[in-house]
Amino acid sequence: MAATGQTPAMDRRCFLVSAGALGLAGPALTAQTPDPTLERLEALRAEAGIPALGGMVLSAQGGIWQGVSGVRRRGSSEAVTDQDRWHLGSNTKAMTAAVYARLVEQGKAGWDTTLPALFPDLAVDPAWAAVTLDQLFGHRAGVLDPVVMPTWMLTAWGGADVRRLRTGLAEAVLGGPPTGPVGVFVYSNAGYVVAGAAIERVCGEPWEEVMRRELFEPLGMASAGFGPPRGDNAWGHEGTALRSRDPTVRGSDNPPALGPAGTVHATMDDYARFLRVFLTDGGGWLTPDSLSRLTRPLAGDGRPYAAGWGVIPARSMTGGQPALAHDGSNTLWLARTLVAPGRNAALICVANAADPAQSAVDGLTRTLIERFPV
Repeated sequence: MAATGQTPAMDRRCFLVSAGALGLAGPALTAQTPDPTLERLEALRAEAGIPALGGMVLSAQGGIWQGVSGVRRRGSSEAVTDQDRWHLGSNTKAMTAAVYARLVEQGKAGWDTTLPALFPDLAVDPAWAAVTLDQLFGHRAGVLDPVVMPTWMLTAWGGADVRRLRTGLAEAVLGGPPTGPVGVFVYSNAGYVVAGAAIERVCGEPWEEVMRRELFEPLGMASAGFGPPRGDNAWGHEGTALRSRDPTVRGSDNPPALGPAGTVHATMDDYARFLRVFLTDGGGWLTPDSLSRLTRPLAGDGRPYAAGWGVIPARSMTGGQPALAHDGSNTLWLARTLVAPGRNAALICVANAADPAQSAVDGLTRTLIERFPV
């Protein structure tokens, strides 16, 4: 965890949620009214001692339940609301991959395009000749964060624009051979920054602009943006001391150039608009074929992981179909999502703290699964 005054490091935990943590191992309970669920949410927040906690359950047809508890800043009396925006951290990865799927559908890109073909202007080591962007999305491209990220993170706050900074990381990654085994799952934030740089080459504009045009605007995600939410909103909190961090001050998030790996924020309602795509065969925003590609685990050793999603194998508790799960954090916020198409349901859990919020998010996840077996 970063100390006060320092830039928070992208949380390097593998943000995949186990079936046990999601409560998928036991029988579901009968759905209950929202009141006891909200009481449970408030109790979990109080037990964890965190400023704010929120959750939502949704189906393909709309929202089923939503609740928030707590305050926007520790020590403040200003209550958090259901219209506050939450930093989604690494849940941004599924959005980056989905936007690339849109570009494939438009004929601007290809799933099997190799990295040398995507970066013809860079000196790419021959060892990358057969590695594809698809493998970057699945964390199987052999990109190890501990090798390439520390130096880049120190320079990513420089005066260069985000496109140049992302290109700089791509140069560092691709200028030598893969630092890890290709085809083996190793969670990599750097891989997604390189993927963002590839999207920028395909479109000729910053990743942020592509996200606005291809994702936020078509899905009506009016609250969505990048970095810590500003204005009339909750703040993130640092460490176990839960120091609130002013979103206008450097250190309240990772460098903006890290965007494709995890800087999107949104209200729960607007985040649900994106998740509903995975409950509706693409919802007209993506084709069913694209959705299948995005949610299919890549072949290889290690955890089952698709394009920005950890994949839970099909079982009776997932409705007989695989479920998707992911956590995200910039060490100041925590967000979790679970999407179970076989149960026509998805859930969101959010907090404006990170490690101290883990027990509350785990407890809320189990509660929502038990009480709303859609």
